[in-house]
Amino acid sequence: MFGKRFELFRLFGIPIRLDVSWFVIAGLITWSLATGPFPQFAPGLSIGTYWVMALIGTLGLFASIVLHEFFHAWVARRHEIPMEGITLFIFGGVAEMTAEPASPRAEFRMAVAGPLASIAVGAIALGLAAVGPAWPKMLTGILTYLGVMNLVLAGFNLAPAFPLDGGRMLRAALWRWKQDLQWATSVASRFGKAFSGVLMVLGVFRIAAGDFLGGMWSFVIGLFLFRAAEAAYQHVLVSKVLAGERVSRFMTPNPVTLPPDVTLDDAVDRYFYRHHHSFFPVKDDGRLLGWLSTEELKRVPREEWGRRSVASLVVPCGPDNAIRSDADALAALAVMRRTGRPRLLVVDDGRLMGLVTLRDLLEFFALKVELEA
Repeated sequence: MFGKRFELFRLFGIPIRLDVSWFVIAGLITWSLATGPFPQFAPGLSIGTYWVMALIGTLGLFASIVLHEFFHAWVARRHEIPMEGITLFIFGGVAEMTAEPASPRAEFRMAVAGPLASIAVGAIALGLAAVGPAWPKMLTGILTYLGVMNLVLAGFNLAPAFPLDGGRMLRAALWRWKQDLQWATSVASRFGKAFSGVLMVLGVFRIAAGDFLGGMWSFVIGLFLFRAAEAAYQHVLVSKVLAGERVSRFMTPNPVTLPPDVTLDDAVDRYFYRHHHSFFPVKDDGRLLGWLSTEELKRVPREEWGRRSVASLVVPCGPDNAIRSDADALAALAVMRRTGRPRLLVVDDGRLMGLVTLRDLLEFFALKVELEA
């Protein structure tokens, strides 16, 4: 879902991250506010004032999204649902869960928390704007915009279309009724796909009517939600299949290892090109030092490969690239999703036991689904 991102700050221990795609939508919103709504909300001000209002309004909108997602994350943590953090990106924001809720009640409470927060912020902002002459026209315009947008944010997210908040509430109700998370997710995701289809068709009609930007935005959001609904259902299926399975079942034992004292040139010629792997564990006299991948190699200019050794680029073992052989396969999958790395070292008490890859896990999932469907 995300590209390059970085952490902005932590809110009560929850990391708030920004994806680089955020700057695209932030620029579009600022431009549209400065040239459209704010001149209507607060007529008679200078162009520079409208741009200042637009910038403040954009930052206020994204602060509102952070607050919306924070309440999701806060309630999730209270129900012991693993929460990786909150990321702002081109489509708004998302609270990143690394596991499904343990019960329908936990799912419902987590889902409803975000819209309730947005409704509260919207009501407060509109109430302050309604004071009227007591506020400067510039401030009233910003408050009116933030109030309306928070209510729109709540309304959109309450649509019964998984994985939107309303769709999660629907899934919670279906889950409680049938006591079957997979079935509930399947039904809720169908609603999500239907809603996505409506957005995409609406986008096509808006483009045909001459509203190209609005139509494209509606179509792209619909497409994103369609894929998100499908991915969420697939995640539930994968979780069901892999639950209780140990990493040791999927790992490749006795992998080829790199010595730390060879040059990068030798490592590429004798290991990467020969074995056709994109990464290798690095061992020195039986002691595991870490790993080296093409990702690290590409950061070093080609002309330096003959002077640099493998030891100078080794990535030490840690929670982002290693896991125990007796760990649950779902834990390995969660690390891969969090880091974006499709492979992990399998390490027990400092000893290299093998390697496990996303492909290993997904091939097992596909085979089991095929044989037991």
